[in-house]
Amino acid sequence: MAARDNMLCSKSHEYVFEADGSYYIGLTDYAIEQLGDIVFVELPEVGSSYTKGEIFGTIESVKAASEIYMPVGGTVVEINEQLIEKPELLNESEFDEMWLIKVSSETYAEDSKDLLDYSTYKEEVE
Repeated sequence: MAARDNMLCSKSHEYVFEADGSYYIGLTDYAIEQLGDIVFVELPEVGSSYTKGEIFGTIESVKAASEIYMPVGGTVVEINEQLIEKPELLNESEFDEMWLIKVSSETYAEDSKDLLDYSTYKEEVE
């Protein structure tokens, strides 16, 4: 999918990018690297709605468990089902191909104003 050109990142290490009229949300490569070997992912049900900053899921690795926050408000239209059965795919694939949820968002324009473009985000975490 290689969405890094239009990807925006939050300071809590989630990303969002638009494709086909929907917004894909996942964890940045930095977050995945820091977590280590991922063993469990909990994602919301389709139809669930969240505001920016709300917790929508959890992720567990051999090192730690972390909450996952919404970088923008929206309603879940799809979850990445393969991660429920095989959470280790987050470690094995390009991070922007292993999105967690896909949402529709009426608040994207406003909610995304304080997010960082991917290259600025990478500079800040390195």
